[in-house]
Parts: sequence; structure tokens; C-alpha cells
Amino acid sequence: MPHTTRGRAPRRRAALAGAAVLAALTLTATACGPDRAGGGAGAPATLARPAPPTGPGDLAGWKVEDWARFVADSAFGNEVPPGSWSRARMEATKGRSVPEAPRAAAQGDTPQDAPPAAVPAQAQPHPYGPAAAVVGRLFVTAPEGDAACSGTVVSDPANPGRSNLVYTAAHCLHEGKGGTWLRNITFVPGFNRDGQAARGKPYTDQQVAPYGQWTAVRALVSPTWVKESGSGAHSQYDYGIIRVRDEDGSGRSLEETVGGSVPVWFNAPREQITSAISYGYPAEKPFDGMELDHCDAPAAPARPSFDRARPPMYAIGCTMTGGAGGGGWFIVKDGKPNLISVNATGSRNPAGYLAGPALQDQAKQAFEYFSKNVR
Repeated sequence: MPHTTRGRAPRRRAALAGAAVLAALTLTATACGPDRAGGGAGAPATLARPAPPTGPGDLAGWKVEDWARFVADSAFGNEVPPGSWSRARMEATKGRSVPEAPRAAAQGDTPQDAPPAAVPAQAQPHPYGPAAAVVGRLFVTAPEGDAACSGTVVSDPANPGRSNLVYTAAHCLHEGKGGTWLRNITFVPGFNRDGQAARGKPYTDQQVAPYGQWTAVRALVSPTWVKESGSGAHSQYDYGIIRVRDEDGSGRSLEETVGGSVPVWFNAPREQITSAISYGYPAEKPFDGMELDHCDAPAAPARPSFDRARPPMYAIGCTMTGGAGGGGWFIVKDGKPNLISVNATGSRNPAGYLAGPALQDQAKQAFEYFSKNVR
């Protein structure tokens, strides 16, 4: 697809911020932030907890065995025969819709919590450099059919330099309360890196999937997401993690293959989040899922909340649509990129803003358990 000028309104500050993030994305040094209390997450009623919760959805009392029981009871399975996701099948896949935020239920805890003004998405210029290889499309089969989200290669503290972990949104992996896992979950990093995978033009498997296809072998989503349903407060915990393996059986890790990973900054202090940049592959109109896009917030994200007892979300203006769900939110900290959230919910018709969860204590517990124990 030719490079598009979609949404190229002059926004020098945002453009410079976007360039700074992309310039830093090849760095893989682990970052950590202060462990501030901010609410935890809900546990399924079937799981025993050593101590009563101190607030809605709090997991402060969970131990390793509680996480082990949750992972075992979730019964994740994902058999994807090699070659299942053909070029034609990927091109025909629709974006998995970003859950729409209920307007009446949204509550704010600061004066800045009105929905932010729309920011036009910008297409990433081709060819995508090594920095952008950590972002990719996540293909799944949902009850409504084949669908796509976005995801990010994140650093694995238990396997430095050899991560096989992808961070995304829970709604890209699991249906939520009463539902089950989506099927055929496959990650394609650096999708359409060279821009050759354009409708009506011939292109090869290598051009659409320059770093191969990676099958999810294990997964974990927020216990709150599994326990609750609908659209609202559980979106404040809309995160998920998968461990992947390459279809070609080479034994190389995902991080080695794409050339880098991004650390997740849990419990990031709000006052340090003065801007954010969201990436993804939007696939609902006017987009088609073939291009990596980004929205550059010119100011600190708003803080919408559907339940004041839970950590408020981040919200930025952005016109990306379904298919961008699960895409990472990045900031630069000490010259290094950090992932602070993922695209979880937002407005539709027209698309104007996206919101993502603040990755605090529950997300930190889940990630640390998954990294160390789920193979």
C-alpha cells in the first residue's frame, strides 16, 4: 500500500514525541517504577483467597498457588496448524471491535476527565525500522469469525534477551464472564513492514510476515475480566499476556528474531505520564488493518473511571478503530521506551478517543507469575 498522508495535520510536538519513542524502541533495558497502591483485581468466586479483599477486586492476598489455580482452571488451549493463517485469510480478517465505553457510567476523579479531543491517527512510514518490529497484529478466531487485534513484544525478566511474551488486551484473548478463550491465536510482528501487502498488489508471505508467525502456547488475562462482563469497570483491568513459539521450530526467541523488546512499567506514577503514544493496526473503516498507525497525545492522558475504587484508566484522543485493540501505549523514560497500557475501550461512530488500563498491582502480580511459572 502506498504511504498515506491520512491524519497528517501539523502537530510538531506530537510528531517529535512519536519520533523519540520510535528511536528508543530498540532499547531493551528493564525499567521499574515505584510500587504504589492503587487497587487490585477481582478473583473468580471459585478461587479461595487467603485473606478477604480490601476493596473491589483486590488481589492483595493472592499467593503463587492462587495464581497457579487460576491459570489451571482457565484451561487455555490453542492448537493452530502451521499455515492456518494464509495471506488471503489475514487480509480478509476484520478488526476485533474495541469495547465502547458507556458514556453515562464513566466517572472522573479530576477536572481533566472529559473525553479528550480527537487526534487523527498517523500511518507509520514504510519500511518499518527495527524499532517498530516489536508491534504486530494478533489474529484470532472469535465467535463472530476471524478477527484481529494488536500486540507488543515485551521484555521477560525471567529470560533476559530471549522473551517470547506478547502484551495485549484481555478482550483480544477471552470473551469474559461466561465465555471462553478465542481460538487460533497467532501473532505476526512487524506485519507488512515494507508496505507491499496492499490490496490488488501481489506480495509474498515474507513481505506480510517478515518475522514469521508466532502461535500462542500459554495465556493469562485479568481475573477481573473473566469474572465480570458487559462494558464498564472491568475494562479497568483489560490486559492479557501470551507466550508464543515460532511456527518454523527454529528455537529462536521472539525477541531475538525481531531485535528487541519493551519493558512494562507497572505502577507508573501519574504525574510522570505527561504524554503517551498509542500504536496499533486499526482495521475498521476508514482503515483496513494493513498499516501500522499511531496516535500521539499532546498532553497528559485524562483519567476516566467506571468504578472509583479501581485504578482510573488513561484516555487520549485517537481516531484508530477496531483492530488497534491491544496495541501498546508507550512513553520514553530515561531515554528508554516503556509500555504503560494497551488500547482497551473507547468511542465509536465516530472514533475519537481510546482508553487503556493503568497497569498497577494486579497486572504486576499477573505478569511476574506468568514470566516465572507459565511455560
